Amino acid sequence: MTDFSRRQILGAAATTALIGAAGFPFPVLAQQGRSSVTLAIGRDIQGLLTPANRVGAIEGNIMRAVCQGLIRFKPGSFEWELSAAKKLDQVNDTTIEFELNPGLQFHGGFGEMTADDVKFSFEQFGQVGADGKPAGYAKDWATLDHVEVTGKYTGKILLKSPAPQLWLVVLPDNSGLIISRKAFEAGCYRSDAQPIKLIGTGAYTLAEWVPNQRVVLKTNPEWKGAKPTFPEIVLQPVRDPKTAELALRANELQFTPVEPADAAEIQKEKDTQLLRQDSINYVWIGLNVEKPPFDNPKVRQALKLAIDVEQVVAGAYNGTVKPAYALMAPGLLGYWADAPKPKPDPAAAKKLLAEAGHPNGFKCTLTLMNKPTYQAIGQIVQALLGEIGVQVDLQVLDAGAYYAIGKGDTGKNLDMALQRFGGKADPAFQTQWFVASQIGTWNWQRWNDPAFDEASAKAASTNDKAERNRLYIEAQKRMEASGAFIWLTHEANIFAFRPWLKPAVLPNGDDMLYDRFTTA
Repeated sequence: MTDFSRRQILGAAATTALIGAAGFPFPVLAQQGRSSVTLAIGRDIQGLLTPANRVGAIEGNIMRAVCQGLIRFKPGSFEWELSAAKKLDQVNDTTIEFELNPGLQFHGGFGEMTADDVKFSFEQFGQVGADGKPAGYAKDWATLDHVEVTGKYTGKILLKSPAPQLWLVVLPDNSGLIISRKAFEAGCYRSDAQPIKLIGTGAYTLAEWVPNQRVVLKTNPEWKGAKPTFPEIVLQPVRDPKTAELALRANELQFTPVEPADAAEIQKEKDTQLLRQDSINYVWIGLNVEKPPFDNPKVRQALKLAIDVEQVVAGAYNGTVKPAYALMAPGLLGYWADAPKPKPDPAAAKKLLAEAGHPNGFKCTLTLMNKPTYQAIGQIVQALLGEIGVQVDLQVLDAGAYYAIGKGDTGKNLDMALQRFGGKADPAFQTQWFVASQIGTWNWQRWNDPAFDEASAKAASTNDKAERNRLYIEAQKRMEASGAFIWLTHEANIFAFRPWLKPAVLPNGDDMLYDRFTTA
C-alpha cells in the first residue's frame, strides 16, 4: 500500500508556501463574504483521488465532500447515519445488505449511482495496480469476498470473515465512498490530469485546483440533500503553523489547526475562537529492537525510566495535553485503564545501563520531524537522557525525508524515532501498524511478537465486543513488556476560527466534514 496514506501523515515533496508580490507568505485571496469560507490545509493535493489509493486525510476530506458513502459520520462524533443508502443491514456475521436511495446523480453527466458503482468502488480495493502493488488502502477491505448486485439499487456485501471494524473505519469513512465506474473508466480521479475531475454525488464539486495555491469546492447543483451553508469553500495549502496564524489574524483564513503550545496566545486575539478536543492519535518514542544497544531489554527499560513523560508533554505542549500510557486512547474499545504509569527513576536507569554493559552510557540519535512541538520534545528528552549518560543527537528532518527514513533496509539504521500516528474509531486500525509484516514499512521498532500479531488478528475478526476488548488489552500488554514503546500523549486537537463559523471536525482531528461546516 502507499503507506504514507494510512497514517494520515505524509511526506509532501515540497513546501506549499509561496512568496506573494506584497511579501505575504502565500497568495492572498480577496476578502471573502459569508458565501465563501477559506480553510487551511497542511499541504496540497497529491496522488490519485480515489478511495482505494488516496494519499491521506487531506485528499480524503475533499473526497468525502464530493462523494457519498452508504453511511457517513455525524459531525463531531463517530456515530453514523445513512447517506447514499436507504437501508443498510448486517444480516449475519459475513453478509451486509444495502439498498440505495434512487436518483443520486453523479455530476458531470455520468449518470445515476447504482449498485454496480458500489460493487466497483469496494472491489477496487482488491485490485493490483500496473506496478504490481496492491491498492494503497487494500487492508481496509481485506475481508471482502465480493459485492453481489441483486438489483439496480440493491446488493450484498459478502465477507470472508467477520469484520466489525467495517462499521467504524471503512463504511462511514473514506474507504466507503462510492465513485462512478463510468467516470473512472473515462480517466477521471487522476491528480496528474488538468483540470482534475473528482466525480461524486455529494454536496460539493471540486470546481478548481491551482496547484500549491488553492483548492475550491462549490455546491453541487444536482445535490438533493440539505443545502450546504457555504456555496464555496476555499482550501488554502499552508504548511507552517505560524504562517497560518498570521493569515487568520488578517482574516485571509477563517479556520486553521494550531499548535497546542500556541493556543493560549492565539485565544487572546480579537474575533478568534478555539475548538479543543481530546484526540485519539498517539505520539511515542520508538526504539529499534534490532540495533545494539536497543536490542538489550535492560537498555530499553533504562530509557523508559529516565524519561519523565509528564515533564515532556508539559514542556512541549504547554500544558494543553495529557500523558499517554498505552496505545489506545480513553473512550476507545480496548482502552487499558490499568496500564502502568511508571515514575521516572534515573538511579534505577543508571543501574540497568551498567548491568547491560554501559556503565558510562552511550551515544545515539533521536530522529524527528521538524515541527516546533516535536523539536521541543526532542530537546527535553535529550536533556533527560543526558542525566543518565546517554548522549542524544537530534536528527531533525522535513516531512519527506522523515517518512522515508524508516522504510525498507534504511530503517535498520534508526536508533530512536519520535513518531505520531493518526487514530481511527476502531482499535483494529491502531494495532495493524505494529505487526511483523509492517517491519520495514510502519513498524519502525522492527518489533516481532507473534503473540501480539495473533491477538490483533483475532480481535479484528470477531464480533464479540467483550472478547475484542480483552484481546486488545492483551496486545497492549505485549507492547508494554517489549520496552520498545515510550508513550507520550494522545494529543489534543485545537483549531482557531472566526466566531461566526461552526466547524465540523471528527474526534481524531484529522478528518473534516466540509459539507457540514456552518455558521454559528
